[in-house]
Amino acid sequence: MNGQTTCVEAVRYYLDKIRANQHLNAWLEIYEAEALKKAEELDKRRQGASYIGKLHGVVIGLKDVICYKDHNISASSRILKNFTSVYNATATQRLLEEEAIIIGRQNCDEFAMGSSNENSAFGPVKNAIDSERVPGGSSGGSAVAVQAQMCMISLGSDTGGSVRQPADFCGVVGMKPSYGTISRYGLIAYASSFDQIGIFANTVKDVEIVLSVIAGPDDFDSTVSHKPLNKVTEIEEGNRKFRLCYFTDAFEHSSLDTEIKGEIKGFIERLKDEGHEVEAIDFSMLEYVVPAYYVLTTAEASSNLSRYDGIKYGYRNTRKENDLLQLYKLSRSEGFGTEVKRRILLGTFVLSAGYFDAYFTKAQKVRKLLVEKTRSIFENFDAIILPTVPTPAYKIGEKKDPVEIFLSDIYTVYANLVGIPAISLPLFKNAENLPFGMQVMASQHNELSLLSLSKMFMQMKLSESLSPM
Repeated sequence: MNGQTTCVEAVRYYLDKIRANQHLNAWLEIYEAEALKKAEELDKRRQGASYIGKLHGVVIGLKDVICYKDHNISASSRILKNFTSVYNATATQRLLEEEAIIIGRQNCDEFAMGSSNENSAFGPVKNAIDSERVPGGSSGGSAVAVQAQMCMISLGSDTGGSVRQPADFCGVVGMKPSYGTISRYGLIAYASSFDQIGIFANTVKDVEIVLSVIAGPDDFDSTVSHKPLNKVTEIEEGNRKFRLCYFTDAFEHSSLDTEIKGEIKGFIERLKDEGHEVEAIDFSMLEYVVPAYYVLTTAEASSNLSRYDGIKYGYRNTRKENDLLQLYKLSRSEGFGTEVKRRILLGTFVLSAGYFDAYFTKAQKVRKLLVEKTRSIFENFDAIILPTVPTPAYKIGEKKDPVEIFLSDIYTVYANLVGIPAISLPLFKNAENLPFGMQVMASQHNELSLLSLSKMFMQMKLSESLSPM
């Protein structure tokens, strides 16, 4: 807090914003009384306190896949409706320890499966710029909450672009750290070797502060990295000339919107003018990233979601059935939505006898080749520049073909397949005034270098907009 307002006043401001934007359907639940009580406690504690938390009074929303003890969590699914979390996610616990105020849980695609936030059991989220358009997914509610100033920060999850893509559609900053940078303990699993908690904010600096709080080792997650975030000073970054690259195949892809291509190419030329080296490189494996991603993630989803059977918790079919198998079938058929069932079936298929080697094993080989290729790229370059998505936000209900929607993830799933950090920066708008971003990726566990580079890019764009015509 800057001393010019109180935590209580800040919470009330965001509660008013939430009430004014209920039509966007970004929130599933608001913790109004609890948030105000926490704000009052922080205001009292601040007077004469020996320590002020790094996130003191920062109002934060959680995507409905991140556990908050004694609060409902549903993954925006009917099958988990009214389920109460019995523990905090590690990320949630670290926010609370640094005196953040969690104001509510945010709508998302069911079990984080989707690219438009039209797959929630509780209705679609709407883009604040144009309520007839999607906000992107799966973390659409988290993106819209920051976009419409309903909270300062949101935590989402990113399995194949679910933070970066809605950040792009909503014109905010969205970052997915390297796999293992943030503990996944308390994050409802979709695909365990891909999932990563990500951060939405209005500035890169805010992302950096939150990352410093929630990143780091955790005894509850055996896959989390024990490497410290690589520190890079602002002075070093400010004086450096970078070696950057982009994939020729990405910019020549038929799905890429011409305005997006033109704006990013123009930004690349400006980088060259300022002395940075930017090189186009061939990346012939681009056409394999989406098929490999969906084979592997649906296989993992099929396994992870097998626990939701209506027996111990969650939705259960109420018909009196003597057959346990029939109870499982009815509960899962009625509890899961169409998209989740589609991915479970696809994942079960690729794991089945006779198809495992043909699909799953091949996809794993592709993933290994991608990791090796990526490692060689970062031996020569500091970062990769790509579009975040092929098109700006589209109308709700406009895309009905699931394959078309899957293919729209072409630029984001790569980072998840190889486990590197990636960020979407809100640098541009098209002729219809719709925002779109530029995606920047760095080598594994080089988050701070990526953030420092991102700040430079944002400053370049700001100075460009302020310069006289």
